[in-house]
Amino acid sequence: MSCRGAGCGVKVTAGAANGRGERAGRGGSVRISNQHNAGARGRQAAVFKMTELDADLDHIIPASVLPPFWAKLVVGFVSLVCFARSYDGDFVFDDSEAIINNKDLRADTPLGDLWHHDFWGSRLSSNTSHKSYRPLTVLTFRINYYLSGGFHPMSFHVINILLHGGISVLMVDVFSVLFGGLQYTSKGRRLNLAPRSSLLAALLFAVHPVHTECVAGVVGRADLLGALFFLLSFLGYCKAFRETGNKEGTHSTFWVLLSILLGAVAMLCKEQGITVLGLNAVFDILVIGKLNVLEMVQKVLHKDKSLEAINYNYYYSLNAWLLLCPWWLCFDWSMGCIPLIKSAGDWRVTAPVALWLCLIGLICQALCSEDSHRRRILTLGLGFLIIPFLPASNLFFRVGFVVAERVLYLPSAGYCMLLTFGFGVLSKHTKKKKLVAAVVLGILFINMLRCMIRSGEWRNEEQLFRSALSVCPLNAKVHYNVGKNLADKGNQTAAIRYYREAVRLNPKYVHAMNNLGNILKERNELQEAEELLSLAVQIQPDFAAAWMNLGIVQNSLKRFEAAEQSYRTAIKHRRKYPDCYYNLGRLYADLNRHVDALNAWRNATVLKPEHSLAWNNMIILLDNTGNLAQAEAVGREALELIPNDHSLMFSLANVLGKSQKYKESEALFLKAIKAHPNAASYHGNLAVLYHRWGHLDLAKKHYEISLQLDPTALGTKENYGLLRRKLEQMQKKNV
Repeated sequence: MSCRGAGCGVKVTAGAANGRGERAGRGGSVRISNQHNAGARGRQAAVFKMTELDADLDHIIPASVLPPFWAKLVVGFVSLVCFARSYDGDFVFDDSEAIINNKDLRADTPLGDLWHHDFWGSRLSSNTSHKSYRPLTVLTFRINYYLSGGFHPMSFHVINILLHGGISVLMVDVFSVLFGGLQYTSKGRRLNLAPRSSLLAALLFAVHPVHTECVAGVVGRADLLGALFFLLSFLGYCKAFRETGNKEGTHSTFWVLLSILLGAVAMLCKEQGITVLGLNAVFDILVIGKLNVLEMVQKVLHKDKSLEAINYNYYYSLNAWLLLCPWWLCFDWSMGCIPLIKSAGDWRVTAPVALWLCLIGLICQALCSEDSHRRRILTLGLGFLIIPFLPASNLFFRVGFVVAERVLYLPSAGYCMLLTFGFGVLSKHTKKKKLVAAVVLGILFINMLRCMIRSGEWRNEEQLFRSALSVCPLNAKVHYNVGKNLADKGNQTAAIRYYREAVRLNPKYVHAMNNLGNILKERNELQEAEELLSLAVQIQPDFAAAWMNLGIVQNSLKRFEAAEQSYRTAIKHRRKYPDCYYNLGRLYADLNRHVDALNAWRNATVLKPEHSLAWNNMIILLDNTGNLAQAEAVGREALELIPNDHSLMFSLANVLGKSQKYKESEALFLKAIKAHPNAASYHGNLAVLYHRWGHLDLAKKHYEISLQLDPTALGTKENYGLLRRKLEQMQKKNV
């Protein structure tokens, strides 16, 4: 066999180590160490084929970008450009629960609690816990929150974009190992024998639109951090076999332990990270141990030629399709988005059949090809594609989804590796090399464009949710989220339409029923609201929020006993439910059960000390029943806990005024008005205070301001009339 280039002999030029080309340069030559090589003949063949494969991509990747620095600069720049549009986006979808409503981000939550809580801030021991354990990811959110001084989404998004850029750059090194193997100079420097392949695969990874959810959605940081430490663990494991000189079969214990530690860190960022141990094992067997898979398969088949039946799944083919054609993307693929295949006559059966035929073909090539280099590349590519996907495959345990773009972040690296290998093979066997180059560049350009478009859709919830309507029109959750977004903006009529569609698509969608019932309650359509909420709790008896809302509707319908029972049921299912105690207190107040009302509101403030409405109602009830001293004590207690609440200042000021503590009452009224200057009642009650106190000019001034803000206030009109008559009488008396 004739040899071409520097790779076929024992010597390799120094230029090949940094990717400057295959031909011998003018510098001195260095000798490849014998480490990790199965004999001189095998080594020569392997190096030749790796160099030849990379040479097939010469017309696609120009030599000017091959040096490591420029290759990584190009990959990093492209990865940042793809997702830069998301830098100033809002918190969307799951970000609300994982970031805004997650108490673990706040300074008053001890750091130690992060190790006992799930990703969403619930205790792992709780029945309602999601059981997703990612404390290190939550810790980064907490640091983000601290450094940015609050919930400012830009800083969260920028970190995600930078993480993806760093991971994409790291992929250049990862792919160079996967394509080129571990070959070292006598000085221990690893040779990059596949600079073009590794650069192309890293570019394909950097611009893949399926990554948008991980990068543009802040919650996707779990996948990004998991991938980062996954790759670092893999590279650390590779490095363990670099620093042992020429001693064959030895390794560095330090780097092996560090690799295991980084794998543990990856797992604490995202559960998927633990799969790096499986990938390291495959790499060890194929590259370090030089296992001849073909011989092993031949021995197995010689003993037992029976083949196990393959259990394929339609959802796997959809995940594969998202990698192949990432144009139709959706934030959620559940609730009817993917109709089930109910008969063998369904044409969609062809999708999993096609998937498994492709996989079987690749696996056969990976196991049985006479070309050892092809076997190694395909096996590692399939390993990177399949192993990180296993935790989300539902094979070993049930997960909360069937298709999710975020879980494809790491597996997409295996896909990019296989695609790059495919382009190399295609280029080798065709004369239309320019056409192949045009196809590759076209894929990169189209994917970049799709990334930018999709990043824009992730900037806010309205665009994100509406973009899903055309992709998954049968997904009840999509219609639910569009409706919720409209309701939050005050467009109740449109929200009702989408909520009704969500319930039509999924007649057991209790959250849609609950939200629809709430809107109908606010529109005083109480009968239908009660029917919907009753159906929701019938479908899900432990749905505490629906029980509470049902109680509110029943209270409005004057069905007080039923309302009390609904509130009690809600508290039974969610013992720490301050809002339900608050509503129960309102029910007791309507029934003149004052002691019960005060106890219910006190429970609400114990569970949620910043529950302003409960504190206010206690002060007002005690004030109205003549318990001024107790009302004052409660008011002062409330203001100590919530010192800047102007409604509490107003209520306590009223109590102090009745207790003839005019000066202190005046100070609280003025402070409340400063915080909320357009509240007519604040000016009106301050005017009453001045009226009682004898400061009639000031009373006149604030009566007039109050009436300007609310001309329909009858009580203020009457008091103002009394004041004017008194002032007129005083003027006549003076005359």
